[in-house]
Amino acid sequence: MQYHFNDIEAKWQKYWAENQTFKASNNSDKPKYYVLDMFPYPSGAGLHVGHPLGYIASDIYARYKRHKGFNVLHPQGYDSFGLPAEQYAIQTGQHPAITTETNIKTYRRQLDQIGFSFDWSREVRTSTPEYYKWTQWIFIQLFESWYNNDSNKAEEISTLVAKFSAEGNANVNSVCDDNIESFSAEQWNAFDSKKQQEILLHYRLTYLAETEVNWCPALGTVLANDEIVNGVSERGGHPVMRKKMTQWSMRISAYAERLLQGLDTIDWTDSLKESQRNWIGKSVGASVTFNVIPNVTLSAVEESLKIDVFTTRPDTIFGVSFMTLAPEHDLVSKITTPEQKTEVEAYILATAKRSERDRMADVKTISGAFTGAYAEHPFSKEPIPIWIGDYVLAGYGTGAVMSVPCGDQRDYDFAKHFNIAIPNVFEGADISEEAFASKDNVVIANSDFLNGMNYKKASKRAIYDLEQMGQGEGKTNYRLRDAVFSRQRYWGEPFPVYYVNGMPQMIDKAHLPITLPEVEKYLPTETGEPPLGRADVWAWDTNTNTVVSNVNLSAVEGEDNGIYPLELNTMPGWAGSSWYFFSYMEEKAKRGEDFASQDALNYWENVDLYIGGSEHATGHLLYSRFWTKFLKDRAFVGVDEPFKKLINQGMILGTSAFIYREDGTNTYLSKGLVKDKKVAPIHVKVQYVNASDELNIEDLKNDAEFGADYKDAEFILEDGVYKVGREVEKMSKSKYNVVSPDAICEQYGADSLRLYEMFLGPLEQAKPWNTAGITGVHGFLKKLWKLYVGEAGLIVNDASPTKDNLKTLHKTIKKVQEDIENFSFNTSVSTFMIAVNELTAQKCTSKAILEPLLVLLSPYAPHITEELFSQLGNEGSIATAPFPIFEASHLVESSKNYPISFNGKMRFTLELPMDMSKDEIEKTVMANEKTIAQLEGRTPKKVIVVPGKIVNIVG
Repeated sequence: MQYHFNDIEAKWQKYWAENQTFKASNNSDKPKYYVLDMFPYPSGAGLHVGHPLGYIASDIYARYKRHKGFNVLHPQGYDSFGLPAEQYAIQTGQHPAITTETNIKTYRRQLDQIGFSFDWSREVRTSTPEYYKWTQWIFIQLFESWYNNDSNKAEEISTLVAKFSAEGNANVNSVCDDNIESFSAEQWNAFDSKKQQEILLHYRLTYLAETEVNWCPALGTVLANDEIVNGVSERGGHPVMRKKMTQWSMRISAYAERLLQGLDTIDWTDSLKESQRNWIGKSVGASVTFNVIPNVTLSAVEESLKIDVFTTRPDTIFGVSFMTLAPEHDLVSKITTPEQKTEVEAYILATAKRSERDRMADVKTISGAFTGAYAEHPFSKEPIPIWIGDYVLAGYGTGAVMSVPCGDQRDYDFAKHFNIAIPNVFEGADISEEAFASKDNVVIANSDFLNGMNYKKASKRAIYDLEQMGQGEGKTNYRLRDAVFSRQRYWGEPFPVYYVNGMPQMIDKAHLPITLPEVEKYLPTETGEPPLGRADVWAWDTNTNTVVSNVNLSAVEGEDNGIYPLELNTMPGWAGSSWYFFSYMEEKAKRGEDFASQDALNYWENVDLYIGGSEHATGHLLYSRFWTKFLKDRAFVGVDEPFKKLINQGMILGTSAFIYREDGTNTYLSKGLVKDKKVAPIHVKVQYVNASDELNIEDLKNDAEFGADYKDAEFILEDGVYKVGREVEKMSKSKYNVVSPDAICEQYGADSLRLYEMFLGPLEQAKPWNTAGITGVHGFLKKLWKLYVGEAGLIVNDASPTKDNLKTLHKTIKKVQEDIENFSFNTSVSTFMIAVNELTAQKCTSKAILEPLLVLLSPYAPHITEELFSQLGNEGSIATAPFPIFEASHLVESSKNYPISFNGKMRFTLELPMDMSKDEIEKTVMANEKTIAQLEGRTPKKVIVVPGKIVNIVG
């Protein structure tokens, strides 16, 4: 019987689907285990062989846990809102929902053919109204909450209103906007509704504010920092500029300390934790207030203004020789003198074209502009020039720094470039070439009352004196900024928000979801509004609680018919992915009244194992932790962290193929002919290149996409063939090095693909794909098949296993279990190969050995093991068969094959019991006929016996 892998795989995929083999239960006596992959965005290109790497690893672990007796939840779904579908809609006019549905069908087919044990009964799609209803609901809960520093958690906004009504805001300890005016209870109660709403927006966990954003004109939307690469949009490579817009933001900064502390409670890699720690960026120091000096010149500042800065080095305050404001800082326009206005405005315009990441990363370019204004030093009272510079960011800290060039390299470079004084406040430090940034063994000098103090003492004293003067205080600062939550796109979650007199109002839960309206085009409007501004039916009728036509909006000033405009922005891509792991916990049929029932949430709690890419470290993974902590505060969930253990899989790289065009010609040189000639390397599709790196020129010339470019080209061959160049790069459609899993599954089978991806190397590392290498694991599966099935059919029987059979099985059990629990899947594949080789050599046919071997291999190669398990006479699926138990006794050697040497040369071996004494070993060896023959009647001088190792007869 042949190994017909295509038929076998189709058969068992059908069986799993029809029998819902992998459906999890919310009521089970088994211990629970929740395994989750970061769900995919369904792109039009479908999966390539790099995508399933993490899915295969998680599937092995999920299947292993089922074998170990766990109730495993291993769901899958789609992060189906996304910019690519919208871009396609802009180009073609096709609704993104249609594109997305088509792409999902491709993904589902590909995922099914690889044999994943997903519980598809719990599938989620972030773009379906029944799902984003609850994304909208969570947004409303955030809006209806504030962060109470006294209780260190989020609370309902009604508790804050009660405080205001009873005592005003003087004693409210909350995370809120800066510079909120103080008011009494009497004043609060006298404020009209609009004024009260405006004040509450300063405290809510999601709020409207004018913020500096990354605006991409080509895409017509705001981008998050992690959506920008090298100053351009990650999607499409379009220019990005800084711009002020009124946006929805989320007060993630309220959770900065808890997000830091929580990292100590979860099993994540140190590198990933460090990424989040750096992003959150905790700093301990002082807040210092500098007064802007009025009337410095005839045209200078007239009003009394202040600049607040945060510094981690208050000990160096006497080293301040200039102030630097972010070009976007609100004070810049107020303090710039008429003489400096042109220069300052030009600099602000130039800075707006650079992203924040670009500005932070660029330490070589020094630029700035003097405002013409001065601030007063809080202690010396000396005037300090105020500059603007793009190395200061408006969103980090206060958007202003006290520049101490002797102690900070960027300040030092800035001062040197613009010829600003560099006073030295460090005793004995040489600052002639660079700043002295160390805190160790510092002695402060040239600093009045701080002279002679070390870093800690000087910092404490400076903070104390600033507090006494009312010009500063000790403070902890975080780099983490509130997250902009608005996007000027169509294909995203609509906000459940309408506006009355410019104030946002939430739509009641009973009327959710608010679904996306139809629009004629998916572009921003001609007046710059987001695409939803094109909708004709996009107003909220508070009389009927329905979305109605815009023509019903009140046209007459002062007239109110209860119909109001809806929010035109949509939510960002990370909204739906920040809570989807909770949705999976509830069975689909019960996802109606809540995003998940308390019973389901209490049973599954959080994700036990999460696998995905490290690129999400400061995006999805941070936002998910934030939302989970918020939902815990409001008692909607019972856990503080979403993911207990997290593993980042590495990347499978593509092996690109290059042809070489000689400069200025249409001639292409084979790789070996290039030598010192000037050529341009050009990517070609890898499907036109064989395992020997030989290009099929005819196929290239007939390519539907690029064939015309090569019709008249001349290809110079070497030894009758055209050899391409090879280079390992990221697997990408743009590099034409993508390998489809469809072709691999067709030619070699899904089990071969699964085993090969694991065999390539450690899960966390990047490794190159080489299709030729898959033949090795495919050959292994054929050998496995022959161990069970002969020409006439099944050859397994009830024969008693030999000692060697048992040894092979149990060392395999031990190694595979250790490997799976350590996520060392690549070494397991080697172990399986060794086991099959040994059992083949042993001519093993014992069911007692070969059946448990199938269970060991089942997580890796589920189709072939299902088929052989069934052929052995078992009913149902192998998926829940108990994992074999390791018995160490089978690895304990009961005998030793001793090398018997004469004068140090081994002549023969003799198997003896391991428990035989030294004297018994010598007696037995000397009596052996082979020993007698070797000695030829001589009496040896001595016999050396090392029990368990050797016997050496001397003389």
